[in-house]
Amino acid sequence: MNPDELTETKAELEAFVEDVFASLPRADQRGKGNLYLRGLMLDGRRKSMQPMGERLGVDYQQLQQFVSSSPWKVEPVRRVLVRRALQLISPDAWVVDDTGFKKDGSSSPCVARQYSGTLGKIGNCQIGVSIHAATDQASCPLNWRLYVPGAWDDTCADTNEEAALIAARRAKAQLPDLQRHRTKWAMALEMIDELADWGHRPPALVGDAGYGEITAFRCGLTERLIPYMVAVKASTSAFSDDAATEVLEYSGRGPRPHQRRYLEAPSSLKDLVVNAGRSSLHQVTWRHGTKATPNNKLASMKSRFIALRVRPANRDLPRGDDGSLPVEWLLAEWPTGAPAPTDYWLSTLPDTTPLKELVRLAKIRWRIEHDYRELKTGLGLAHFEGRTYAGWHHHMTLVTAAHLFITQLRLTRPKAVGAG
Repeated sequence: MNPDELTETKAELEAFVEDVFASLPRADQRGKGNLYLRGLMLDGRRKSMQPMGERLGVDYQQLQQFVSSSPWKVEPVRRVLVRRALQLISPDAWVVDDTGFKKDGSSSPCVARQYSGTLGKIGNCQIGVSIHAATDQASCPLNWRLYVPGAWDDTCADTNEEAALIAARRAKAQLPDLQRHRTKWAMALEMIDELADWGHRPPALVGDAGYGEITAFRCGLTERLIPYMVAVKASTSAFSDDAATEVLEYSGRGPRPHQRRYLEAPSSLKDLVVNAGRSSLHQVTWRHGTKATPNNKLASMKSRFIALRVRPANRDLPRGDDGSLPVEWLLAEWPTGAPAPTDYWLSTLPDTTPLKELVRLAKIRWRIEHDYRELKTGLGLAHFEGRTYAGWHHHMTLVTAAHLFITQLRLTRPKAVGAG
């Protein structure tokens, strides 16, 4: 936003700040919150402290103190942001994902050499796990966690000397003792539980294969009565819906079998789809793109899909009294001209869900890539140069607030800011 656009929205921003930062006890803290949001939203290539201070005409150190060392809690602020975001966009689903932040040094909290999908390789970076509310028209982050690698957890150390070095590193970054190394999917469930404590539940949870491939994550969602649509690999195994269970015949040796089980081995998802055949495919248009075609029409996002009822095979999944596994949707995309299906999803959405709705929710993850791109390039998500764990979460919360305010303007005053 340019200065004139920001001035035009002054009254709305002040009302937004008053609500969002009501939990901050001091007026000067709330004022700094307002100032920081303005700095994030003003046009400028770099959104770190010093460039923002120069654009705002203030000493950047007051911004740095507010974000890096001021002891305000992010949870009450996020709670308001979540309420406002859900009221604003009425999401069709929540989406869990993670994103990497490339770093040059070793002082940023939880930075390590680790794999990042953002980088597409192992690199020196931080990783943030996030949950977003999404529709096809709008989306907004709801919660963030900074991933703690094993290199930042002294309980994972092999020697006392290594543990001491990690402990000193944690203390310097002010990493709370309770924040330990755990999987990203476990962090996602923790965020879902926190949002539930605030009174919010997703209509459905969407995630990529990094989460969908984890049986414990899918079971965790089912235990919470949250339907999901998650990407999985072609090699994931399952039985067909009508696969029968039987008690094995007694061989005459050892204990007599009494448990019912599947007599045939499960198939890969790829084999189940291929065996169903191309004749079972249906072309589905799930949305229209944002770029016009040569005849000035918006391009249609379409492909061929198949939906089958299957029983995912895993010994950790709960079984019925007859030994049967739960039934789920298997959704697969098989584009025209492709020799085999290219993408697969498992879903616990109701068995009456139309194919087009299954496809639309499977594809809704594009909004989160849009969020990450806008948060990083337009609002400085990746520009934080602080050295504390709390500072990282302060910055993420403030960037989320700026993103929500801009989303609010787009939906209520589209001429006040560029289209998203």
